[in-house]
Amino acid sequence: MENSAREASPDEEASTDHGAQTDSWAHLGAMMKRGGSDYPKLVAQMRRVQDSFVAAHLPAVLVPEFAEQLGELADRLAEYEVGESARPAGSRLDLPGRGHPFLLPHIVDQWSDTRVEARVTFTPFHLGGNGAAHGGSLPLLFDEVLGRLANSSGRSIARTAYIHVNYRHITPVGKQLRLEATLDREEGRKRYASGRLLDGDVVVSDAEGLFVELRPGQP
Repeated sequence: MENSAREASPDEEASTDHGAQTDSWAHLGAMMKRGGSDYPKLVAQMRRVQDSFVAAHLPAVLVPEFAEQLGELADRLAEYEVGESARPAGSRLDLPGRGHPFLLPHIVDQWSDTRVEARVTFTPFHLGGNGAAHGGSLPLLFDEVLGRLANSSGRSIARTAYIHVNYRHITPVGKQLRLEATLDREEGRKRYASGRLLDGDVVVSDAEGLFVELRPGQP
């Protein structure tokens, strides 16, 4: 995850992510340097492409040209494909959304053993319609944050058993929102967590999740 005590762009590299405390990720080795110092810029441009793509209505005559250019870029990237455990995307815990364009680029302001406070801005890429974020993007955000919390601070790996999301109000696109998450209790292998997404003082959605510690040998 990522941390910033000031206003920051969604893809700005943060200063105090708690990768060291998340033992569940230790087997991946030193991840903060994956992709090099310019990797945050690459992720930022990828997010720009996503937002620009969904917002664009190209003239039909330009569609083949853009398709060819994107295909060429995909071919170049494919030359450097590596295994899952070696990829920067999803493993850069110091970056918003772990440096993975699929994940919401939330910025963490506070992190403890049992609580997270963060900021997130849904972009055009996450638009569902009428200025509101797609409903499916909210479970993704909650699963990421609650799951990271449940797996941090030396706890062994757990996987999501369920996420229940309540949609209270429209989640606006293009506006910074506040996210709060807590690890509420642990019962044996079970870890219960909850989260709230707020637009000012208004709770636009909340969620509760169960994460179950893996048994030895479970993937």
